[in-house]
Amino acid sequence: IKYLLLGAFSSAFLLYGISIVYGLTGTTNIRGIAEYIVAEGLSSSPALTVSIVFFSVAFCFKIAAVPFHMWAPDVYEGAPTSVTAFMSVGPKAAGFAAIGRVFLIMFGSVQVDWSLVLVPVAVLTIGFGNIVALSQTNIKRMLAYSSIAHAGYALIGVIAGGPEGVASMMNYMLIYSFMNIGAFAIIILLRREGYTGNDINDYKGLAKSHPLCAALMLIFMFSLTGIPPTAGFIGKVYLFMAAVDAGYTWLVIVAVVFSAVSAFFYLRIVMFMYMSEASEGEAVDELNTAPGINVALAISAIGVLAIGVLPAKIIDLARLAAAGFLG
Repeated sequence: IKYLLLGAFSSAFLLYGISIVYGLTGTTNIRGIAEYIVAEGLSSSPALTVSIVFFSVAFCFKIAAVPFHMWAPDVYEGAPTSVTAFMSVGPKAAGFAAIGRVFLIMFGSVQVDWSLVLVPVAVLTIGFGNIVALSQTNIKRMLAYSSIAHAGYALIGVIAGGPEGVASMMNYMLIYSFMNIGAFAIIILLRREGYTGNDINDYKGLAKSHPLCAALMLIFMFSLTGIPPTAGFIGKVYLFMAAVDAGYTWLVIVAVVFSAVSAFFYLRIVMFMYMSEASEGEAVDELNTAPGINVALAISAIGVLAIGVLPAKIIDLARLAAAGFLG
């Protein structure tokens, strides 16, 4: 219900933004609107500035950016894990695709103006997501706040703008998809009678009872943290390089600091798996090998390691995709 109501609320903002732009320009063609803004500028109509705010509100909800993140933790925790895995990746990727089209193409000529909105949002999103995740004991809720933080990181690519910024954002979203789906697949594997696999205590002693499962979770946690040689490290480095080149060095410093903070809650899972013993009766005897989970795990793990070790090819593909995206 919360997701439905807030989703309708954000859609209303999106429609208002579209209505304002259409009313001013007489077209819904993104390139046509961009040409109008280049010719007239924001100063020609305050309503254009209002439309930027409306678009920002709508898209921030879709990607769960602060302060429009309130739906994510409850939805992630309450939904079935397989649904949560999709929701953590699908809507976010679509949201960033829409953000790129609207802000970098339609409003591309006034990037200085809309960055005044997105920069504070990115900082708050990264900081809030990582700090609140520290206190979570439910791993799905922890990954919800982690997802919020990763939306902030991806926003850095949008803020950087240009081909490199877009390519870094696309690359990061691909990597995020691999590592997040992999982490949720492990949670599904640990579901058994009396246990949901959602509590971090369920991971105690996992390295002893199921070493391969623990090793895969370690890979995903390392990648989410941004530790080399995983894909998460490559994704963040590429994002940060694009931001530095665009003159946002201070924003990169903030992101690096909070990346270090994230190590505390990601590596806590690793510590529980390798350095803690499961209580009597809580050891994981059998895994829930649901159909397709092994395939998802294999693809995710290969993606995380392959991009981490051999990133050049995927970065080149991201640059080609960005060139086509920006046209």
